Amino acid sequence: MACIKEILPEPVSATPRKKRKTSKRPLNIALVGNPNAGKTALFNRLTGLRARTGNFPGTTVERHVGRFDIGKHSVEVVDLPGMYSMTPATPEEHVGHDMLFGKIPGVARPDGIVFIIDADNLERNLFLLSQVREFDFPVIVALNMIDVAARHGIQIDTERLSVELGCPVVSIIAKTGTGLDTLKLAIKSWIPPQTRTVIPLPVAAAIDDCACAGCCGCAFKQRFDYTEKIADRCSQHPAVASPRRTEAIDRILTNTFTGVPAFFGVMLAVFYLIFSAASIPMDMIDGLFVHIGGWITNTLPDGALRSLLVEGIIGGVGGILVFLPQICILFFFLGLLEDTGYLSRAAFVMDRLMRRVGLPGSAFIPLLSSHACAIPGIMATRVIRDERDRLVTILIAPLMTCSARLPVYAMVTALIFPDEPLKAALVFTGAYSLGIVAALTMAFVFKKTILPGESKPIILELPGYKVPCLRSVFLHTYDRAKIFVQQAGTMILLISVLLWAAATYPKPDNVPEEVVLLQQKVELATAAGNMAEAETLKTQAANMQHQFELEYSVAGRLGKFIEPVVRPLGFDWQIGIGVMTSFAAREVIVSTLSIVYGVGADAGEENPVGLYDTLRKATRADGSAVFTTATGLSLLVFYVLAMQCLPTQIVTKRETGSWKWAIFQLVYMTVLAYGASFATFQGLRLLGIS
Repeated sequence: MACIKEILPEPVSATPRKKRKTSKRPLNIALVGNPNAGKTALFNRLTGLRARTGNFPGTTVERHVGRFDIGKHSVEVVDLPGMYSMTPATPEEHVGHDMLFGKIPGVARPDGIVFIIDADNLERNLFLLSQVREFDFPVIVALNMIDVAARHGIQIDTERLSVELGCPVVSIIAKTGTGLDTLKLAIKSWIPPQTRTVIPLPVAAAIDDCACAGCCGCAFKQRFDYTEKIADRCSQHPAVASPRRTEAIDRILTNTFTGVPAFFGVMLAVFYLIFSAASIPMDMIDGLFVHIGGWITNTLPDGALRSLLVEGIIGGVGGILVFLPQICILFFFLGLLEDTGYLSRAAFVMDRLMRRVGLPGSAFIPLLSSHACAIPGIMATRVIRDERDRLVTILIAPLMTCSARLPVYAMVTALIFPDEPLKAALVFTGAYSLGIVAALTMAFVFKKTILPGESKPIILELPGYKVPCLRSVFLHTYDRAKIFVQQAGTMILLISVLLWAAATYPKPDNVPEEVVLLQQKVELATAAGNMAEAETLKTQAANMQHQFELEYSVAGRLGKFIEPVVRPLGFDWQIGIGVMTSFAAREVIVSTLSIVYGVGADAGEENPVGLYDTLRKATRADGSAVFTTATGLSLLVFYVLAMQCLPTQIVTKRETGSWKWAIFQLVYMTVLAYGASFATFQGLRLLGIS
């Protein structure tokens, strides 16, 4: 047998630790266990909404910390990532290992461990526990899902198991809260943190006595043998194991031929709900902010303050919160799928297909989610265990066509094919397909260049199917929504205000002659009693003045400055402004173009025909039309491939832990979009298509 060293920290002596003078501080405990053992369900049951989520310092691994009370005492609990071994092989296991042994700066070593065991898989869970028990941690074993084990005919003698393990064993059902009072009573014995002697498992001595001194593969075998004996002595299984429901379902859901269609069916249903079910709350949120903006417009006089509140603050907050329903629906259904045990099957089924382009099967769900919005798609990459695979998925996720691009697609197709629905539909479909092909191509390129190496095959345990814990799923959804609003929304608000300022200042000192003439016509029409004509002329004058002020502003000057750069794509300076301002959110280009071409910021929603007619009539300085077929398709290709989304950049930075990858994502997508747009415009011109 080849020598495989089991790398574990040196066991700490069982000599009692010195009593620390910190009895007033909260008791600090850690929840430890295998994936799918029910740690998060127990954490949510203990802490409820008294929890916060962040990353462990210096890592991208999530850290869930919460508090609960036992009498007058406060207990702080940390939900560690799922682990299979104290010999770390994944970022999550490294973090769990380092946290337990006080190796993460700013994170306290726990006073005790609540080790969660899946009662339906006792033997497998005991392997990690046998490692944890070799060190000086007080341990309480929470034997979870005893109801599931009972349904499968498994009976566990908790008293004997407690004797075998040398620590208290409490039977619980985390999903319902059964046994939590008994568990808290056991934890109470640790309050306040005090001197104690910990008895390690006898397996440590057995490994030390092995022929290789515990340094090779036989150490693992002895550990497995020892935990197997404990499981056999403390549990009883049915004499004849009847075929379980899990195995019968898996014959369909993990089969080569039926698994993929089944997975696509499930994801299609989730995808459909993200779009359809979210439309009502999204419209309500949008209507709320429109109502607030209208109230402010009618209450405050025209001026900088009203413009800041309506266009900057209200527009910025509303623009990001309108996607909140999609975020909540996505993570609610992902939580349901994960809690039932299906998500592991989905990753297993898709692994072979995705690995051909350098992606794991678990990347499919984040990429599919990105068709609603890249932000939850990137956040959903946490289901990918390998750091390299996760990074590649994050980098390509924004290439998927998100819902924010739809207004741009609709505008462009309506401009270039107003009376040809078939061509418009084909262009729309082509835009979606281009995004998918570009994402898979870039994944393959990254695999061969900056992130070399084969995608790691999935090595996971397929947990048994179970009824999801709705309480945990709702808390998980609430947690994701809170992070989305706090981390992305606050920054978007700031950037929206900055963009508003750039498009508003400096103000010109004079009024254009054309505006003066229109104002005079307004006065004449009013005097003649032609109020309808007066209102039309007044709107034209306001739009013309707004366009003049925009051209004079910082954003307008930047548009003029970058015009030589965007001209080879078929864009003029007004489209250049739209490209710049839409970095806050892709769909902003619709309202921006309506402003710079004199239609008005709200024309895209209230009078779409007027918007399209005005844009079709827009001309360049030489009198040629701006929005030709070549320019329209060039703009469409640009928005299919360009980043143009500040919230996504912020989330990329948060999920990767560095601005380096967020900036790289922006640069490569901009270069890709510019090159493809240039090729589209110049190629069509060479073919004689203007």
